[in-house]
Amino acid sequence: MTAGVADPAVLDAVRGLVWPARRKTTSVLPGAHQAVTRGTSAEFVEYRPYRQGDDPGQIDWKLLGRTDRVYVRLSPERAVLPTMLVLDATASMAFPPQTLLKWVTTARIGLGLAAVARHGGDPVGLVIVSGTGVHVVQPRTRRSVLDAMGHALASSPGGSGALAPALELAMRLAARVVVVSDFLGDADEQLGRARQFVAAGREAHAVHVLAQEEVDPARGLRLVADPERPDLRRPLPPAAREEYLRRFEAWRTELARGWHSAGAGYTAVVAGAEPLRQTIRRIAALPGRGGR
Repeated sequence: MTAGVADPAVLDAVRGLVWPARRKTTSVLPGAHQAVTRGTSAEFVEYRPYRQGDDPGQIDWKLLGRTDRVYVRLSPERAVLPTMLVLDATASMAFPPQTLLKWVTTARIGLGLAAVARHGGDPVGLVIVSGTGVHVVQPRTRRSVLDAMGHALASSPGGSGALAPALELAMRLAARVVVVSDFLGDADEQLGRARQFVAAGREAHAVHVLAQEEVDPARGLRLVADPERPDLRRPLPPAAREEYLRRFEAWRTELARGWHSAGAGYTAVVAGAEPLRQTIRRIAALPGRGGR
């Protein structure tokens, strides 16, 4: 990312993509998403008999003239969906150390989703959690919000920090929240907050960023280290590698099951394995319409 400027390559990659809400929104502000109420937009849905208190402007006077019955025209209201992105910038995201590909992928996903949401008219903001604290970009619809995010994302990941409190902060600011992380920290606490958020009628997504080296460690490695504790090294003989793969896959499966059972979205992303546009499309796809 270029300091202070949203990466043009990211913006070009997601141009034209849309991010529909997973359910009808309760916002009263006009926007791109279907609301829970029926209103007066030009898109006709159905008729309903006139009831006392209805707006006379919704009466279909031509139908009244033909049938002598009073009906109102119903149409879908459109509303905004304030969106917050919570990005994990702790030391485990600084991997591999030579390229920081996990963090680069995380930052590009965050900016890409923000651009798609903003293009749809939704206020969008950002929370970054790192060892130096929590950085917040308040949700806005102006083009400048993407540049503010580009500036915030220019810093490198490091240290340790809990994401659950930052997730709770984001949930107070938005109706749709996305956490982009490797979930090597307080994953259970994050899921608990997401479950409550979805139960309250809101929308939550987990984007699980993985390094290829985590998914399939190179054969022949003798030692592996914890990125957040580089002094901690463990041997990885063939038998240990096979056990690691078994446990890692079981953990990934359980993590996905937890978010799905909460009614939230879950998308696994292997850093560098696919074009950004394809990744964003998978994240933004409605249930049953995209790979997870």
